[in-house]
Amino acid sequence: MTNDAVLTEQRDRVLIITLNRPEARNAINADLANGLMAAIGQLNDDPGLTAGVLTGAGGYFCSGMDLKAFLKGEDISGFMNFVKQGAEKPLIGAVEGFAIAGGLEMALTCDLLVAATGAKLGIREVKVGLFAAAGGVLRLPSRVGHAKAMEMAITGDPILAEEALQRGMLTEVTETGAAVDAAIALAERVAANAPLAVAASKQLINAASQGYDEAELWELQKGLEKKVFSSADAKEGPRAFAEKRSPNWTGA
Repeated sequence: MTNDAVLTEQRDRVLIITLNRPEARNAINADLANGLMAAIGQLNDDPGLTAGVLTGAGGYFCSGMDLKAFLKGEDISGFMNFVKQGAEKPLIGAVEGFAIAGGLEMALTCDLLVAATGAKLGIREVKVGLFAAAGGVLRLPSRVGHAKAMEMAITGDPILAEEALQRGMLTEVTETGAAVDAAIALAERVAANAPLAVAASKQLINAASQGYDEAELWELQKGLEKKVFSSADAKEGPRAFAEKRSPNWTGA
């Protein structure tokens, strides 16, 4: 556990991170921001972890910034660090109820997203005199297309999980209450693979999505290839295959 506002639970090679302010619909204040960054640090630094799941308590993902905390000037720089840096290892978001405003920006920082049927996803900042400055207006066009992103940004109206799936934002829509289990199952599929190879694959896919040209991607891959292909896991994988057993990954 990081602090009361953010809980962590390890299941084999998967870390489950739960935003835990259900009385405030998991709104982002200083405690939650700091707890989130501590949990991401745990995921990044523990060689026994390959992937993470990010979810919220109480049937909600996150309602965005706690406006009372904002007016009091609470430090939520940990949240901004998260949306800018993300996690080094694959992180899967599990959305129940809604991911609104900063909550959606948090979800968009995840590598994959699962949501329950009827869940609402939107950036409503324009309705309170702000705009989605934590990555929402920057990332939505690549997730839902220019026209829908523009509509969501300037009307503040959310879309439902079903439309988000059709537009490519989500990998799966589940029954109500089943998003976390689906995200954990997906994370376990990821965690069955070699940790260094998974992290390198994530880094390259993200770089390609961010507009790196092919020459830059080959150069980035060169360093990753040297690290991964010379690792102990790169020897363990073929050995386990030849011996017809499951590999014992060490992340080294």
